[in-house]
Amino acid sequence: MIAAPASAMASPQEFQTFVFLDVETTGLPPAQPCIAELCLFAVNRHSLQCPALDLSQFPQPPRILDKLTLCIDPEKPFAPKAEEITGLSNQTLEENCKPHFNSAVVEAMRAFLDRQAGPICLVAHNGLGFDFPLLRTELWRVDADLPPDTSCLDTLPALKDLDQAANKSYRLGEVFRRFYGQDPVGAHSAEGDVLTLLLVFLAKAPSLMEWAAVNARSWGEIKPMYPPSPLSRRNWR
Repeated sequence: MIAAPASAMASPQEFQTFVFLDVETTGLPPAQPCIAELCLFAVNRHSLQCPALDLSQFPQPPRILDKLTLCIDPEKPFAPKAEEITGLSNQTLEENCKPHFNSAVVEAMRAFLDRQAGPICLVAHNGLGFDFPLLRTELWRVDADLPPDTSCLDTLPALKDLDQAANKSYRLGEVFRRFYGQDPVGAHSAEGDVLTLLLVFLAKAPSLMEWAAVNARSWGEIKPMYPPSPLSRRNWR
């Protein structure tokens, strides 16, 4: 396992790559969910600073971005509501021969991140409350971790802090509707939610990148959502 620093970054970081992250899962805490789908979009800061605009002057997804989307057999039953919302099920993942969260997932993530210019910042909405801790749990199962210089930005508190407005919903779909006046596309698929997150970020990119430079958390600060017992770790490497 790669050791990671336990303290927050001491000085502002000019991140060169922002990696937008979303996971779909078997359910919600406290039911100890597992990841069933993982998506990453990696975008260089240049594309975030200079977004393409459509005829309505709304930012568009950058032409140059890297994507990684993996479907994963969680080896745990889906909660009925999670199955309904995500469109994923144990049966369909098994029928499509999708393996569990194993060393191949870790190596795919590492290779994906290794291609990006550093320093790197992971971005997720409610990431500190859900995505980051759950990802660390899944990595912990297979005695793996992310590079120690990885940083994390949660756009939920970032947007709240930048807006400084009360009585607003900061659910990702609601924020998207406020910015763009329409519903996001592909909600509750990992790739659809990452695209929504990226477009929300683009609407406030200069401010969010500045906020991240000072407030992003180190990966070493992220606690696993729940620590599996040593006997339950899957030795798949």
